[in-house]
Amino acid sequence: MTVSKKHILALLKEYGGPVHFSTLLRDFGGRHLKRELQNLLEDMADNGEVIRQRGNSYVLPGQVRTVRGRITVHRDGYGFVAPEGGGEDIFIPAKFMKGALHGDLVEATANQSRMGGNKLDGRIVNVVERSTTRVVGRYDESRRGALVISDDQRLNLAVLIPPKGRGRAEDGQQVVAELTAYPVGGRPAEGRIVEILGWPDDPEVEVQSVIRRFELPHVFGPDVLAEADAVPEAVGKGELKGRVDLRGMTTVTIDGETARDFDDAVALRREGANFRLWVSIADVSAYVTPGSPLDREAYLRGTSVYFPDRCIPMLPERLSNGICSLNPQVERLTMTAEMLFDAAGRMVESAFYPSVIKSSARLTYTTVKQIIVDNDREVADKHRPLTPMLGEMKELALILMAMRKKRGSIDFDLPEPEIIIGLTGRTEGIVRAERNLAHQLIEEFMLAANEAVAAFVTSRQVPFLYRIHENPDPAKLHDFQEFIYGFGYEFALVGDRVNPAELQRLLAQADGRPEERMLNYALLRCMKQARYAAENLGHFGLASPCYCHFTSPIRRYPDLVVHRILKALLALDEKKDDKRRAKQLAIATEHLGETAEHTSKRERVAMEAERDVVEMKKVQYMQQHLGEEFDGYITGATAFGFFVELEELFVEGLVHISTLDDDLYTFQEKQHSLVGNRLRRVFRIGDKARVTVAAVSPATRRIEFTLAAHTPSAPPKIPAGAGPAEEYPRIPIKGKRVSGLTRGGGAESKGAASGRGKGKAKEKGRSSGKKRH
Repeated sequence: MTVSKKHILALLKEYGGPVHFSTLLRDFGGRHLKRELQNLLEDMADNGEVIRQRGNSYVLPGQVRTVRGRITVHRDGYGFVAPEGGGEDIFIPAKFMKGALHGDLVEATANQSRMGGNKLDGRIVNVVERSTTRVVGRYDESRRGALVISDDQRLNLAVLIPPKGRGRAEDGQQVVAELTAYPVGGRPAEGRIVEILGWPDDPEVEVQSVIRRFELPHVFGPDVLAEADAVPEAVGKGELKGRVDLRGMTTVTIDGETARDFDDAVALRREGANFRLWVSIADVSAYVTPGSPLDREAYLRGTSVYFPDRCIPMLPERLSNGICSLNPQVERLTMTAEMLFDAAGRMVESAFYPSVIKSSARLTYTTVKQIIVDNDREVADKHRPLTPMLGEMKELALILMAMRKKRGSIDFDLPEPEIIIGLTGRTEGIVRAERNLAHQLIEEFMLAANEAVAAFVTSRQVPFLYRIHENPDPAKLHDFQEFIYGFGYEFALVGDRVNPAELQRLLAQADGRPEERMLNYALLRCMKQARYAAENLGHFGLASPCYCHFTSPIRRYPDLVVHRILKALLALDEKKDDKRRAKQLAIATEHLGETAEHTSKRERVAMEAERDVVEMKKVQYMQQHLGEEFDGYITGATAFGFFVELEELFVEGLVHISTLDDDLYTFQEKQHSLVGNRLRRVFRIGDKARVTVAAVSPATRRIEFTLAAHTPSAPPKIPAGAGPAEEYPRIPIKGKRVSGLTRGGGAESKGAASGRGKGKAKEKGRSSGKKRH
């Protein structure tokens, strides 16, 4: 039989399932046709006509079960497919990517991994939908042709630019290239230059590159600006109808020094042993109507994005810094949550209503700290009318913190970096972002308001947009349980679930001990990412059965949706048979599932972009510290080394396994550690390490360290005669040097629950990390 595509397809169809290469070779006549058959099968596999399976077998695409999902690609070429219907991710080795790019919708096979457990391996069968249409990167010209080298390490892409598509780009410039052909069957991607950003060493070009790469909407269209310009600069008398007048109440905003948009204000009154708290939030829904140009743009953006030197706002500044901002001594429209707490911190009453306020003062965290923590008499005297209320706010905040801790809310006490940017746009320093009782006070009040609104709307049994945080992954929980047992810690599991109070107790038990940081990092990796949903699945990290985002509608679209639902529900309560008001509620609760999915995605994109800019600034800063030594902590271990975060600078880099020349090391995944096969030396997360800055690469956002000294966080508890884990290969010390991986975080940290710690762009060049619950 002649070796041809037609005959191969006929044979595979006849067999009706996977056929080994040796069987096909026999059917075609023997070993003398091996190379010819092999080459033809490889071409057919590249083109998707057949699928090569593990064990050198081949099958027709329609004869194999495939899973559809989005692929996340690592900078080293391999990827993971997240199935659309949920379930375990499928690991795709680099050689089986079949031209799929990061973010593509793909079909992949799924087989039990040889590593055991529930892990799955597979191959890309088909790229269903491309997610990348443009590439941002460096334009590189040579005699052999012109390329655009993608900045995104996950794309791992070089785009060939034909002469007609080069425009006026100059060698070495940052450009945006539109893809005209994707990499298939060994052929490179092709494209054309559509935008020239400038020279890569310009700080402005660096930020613009990130904006383009993450496709962040950053320019408001003429229709959006026209609608914003039509919004009045002051509250009109006609707008006060139906609102509770809180203008005579002492109300304050508390934000960072350089904040310009104030979306929440608070007031407090002591009533015997009880506390009555008012949390008034900017009524953005009064100015942004559903389906308007402003609304469509806000939905598209989903959230404001915060970089160290600027903010890309969700709403035009005329609204965000103007009529919607609760500036001092001016009237502003708000939605208020009024709550009464008893002496134990239990909420015994709540009411919600449209209101109008007139902020008495714009306070900063620093000022409030000086009054309620430092007892600075000079500052207290300057704010004498407010000092008694601030003292009572402190008292209530401490009560609420204790109550939340008692119910099991999990607080990860890990430091956050603050990037200091100079006038030239370059990083001048990296310091620990301050988080004091003034920050915590506002966080507690926002948490309380978010939870109260969610409970109220849920009790009315109407559709709603929740902020959920699901239970940790069971497999990761069991691994974590096994890991900490060796350090003398344990917690109770009920089936595959854990009560958050158990984990909170665990962290409290480790507080102040050498392994505290290790346990925080290891537990954080078990957590899932919080997200928006139309179903109430509770908030695990806050130990809350019902939670939403209500307190930041200027910068988060879900909060705006929550305001619309709350306002429509309150209006309907006034006139239950009013068809117009019933219709408003129906409109406010439309497409909640779609909104939840979209805004969750936009939040993740914003977080990735923010993280990328921060990493870029950190790496640039470390260029001036080559050869210097720093103290730090091990924050992660992999098969090729371990990551160390510097104690003073909050910068992370890799100690590659090839630089550890005292032993052969094996990666123990469940123990989050590298173990020496001969000397039994252990490197695990949480260990102290002193490192030398060996190499810095701004283009790839990579920093490499060499180890100077190491202090274990606790004595290793590994049996003296135990061999390396069989499922993980031994890794030689001397080998090909590769650069490190970046690792994603898990659950949100606590400040984000309230929408505080916003990390707003600061006028003088400082910014602090933004937390999201």
